[in-house]
Amino acid sequence: MYQKTVKRILDVVLSGLAILTLSPLFAVIAIWIKLDSKGPVLFRQTRIGIHKTQFEILKFRTMQQDAPSNVPTHMFADSHHWITRAGRFLRKSSLDELPQLLQIFTGKMSIVGPRPALWNQYDLIAERDKYGANDVRPGLTGWAQVNGRDALSVEEKARYDGEYTAHVTFGMDVTCIWKSVSTVVTRKGFSEGRRDDGQENQK
Repeated sequence: MYQKTVKRILDVVLSGLAILTLSPLFAVIAIWIKLDSKGPVLFRQTRIGIHKTQFEILKFRTMQQDAPSNVPTHMFADSHHWITRAGRFLRKSSLDELPQLLQIFTGKMSIVGPRPALWNQYDLIAERDKYGANDVRPGLTGWAQVNGRDALSVEEKARYDGEYTAHVTFGMDVTCIWKSVSTVVTRKGFSEGRRDDGQENQK
């Protein structure tokens, strides 16, 4: 009942309220990005959604427009070279993730769920298949993010995502959200240049 109906209702209500409340902040960030560097305000990247369908994730752009696309950030010779001044703050504060509220509202994502893998992260996708973690909506935050984030291996991330998939409850979602706030504030498990699954290029 919760996973099939209540969770989706909460996603729509909470993301809708957040979009309305934070719309002035969206505008300020958009202006800052445009003044800080050339390029679009939003960064789009192909990710894996529920049942391994592909969708374009939205983020505020934090890298230079000519940064390599669909290349893991940890493979850059110097990822800091590509990150903009505005981007450094947005990444540290996780404010670059805010546009995903729109995708939660439309049903491509959920507030809590496995973080969506890059389309070419075949190892992570395969590991998640072992736990059925590709068959739930990806989330803005997830159980793996609050239990190690960038410090986790692919196998560990998939295992945590599997634990969440097996226990999709209101209590688990509240715990994830509460711990996510703490993780953002303390930056626990965060490594610059590596985000979400530790293997993405995030402009």
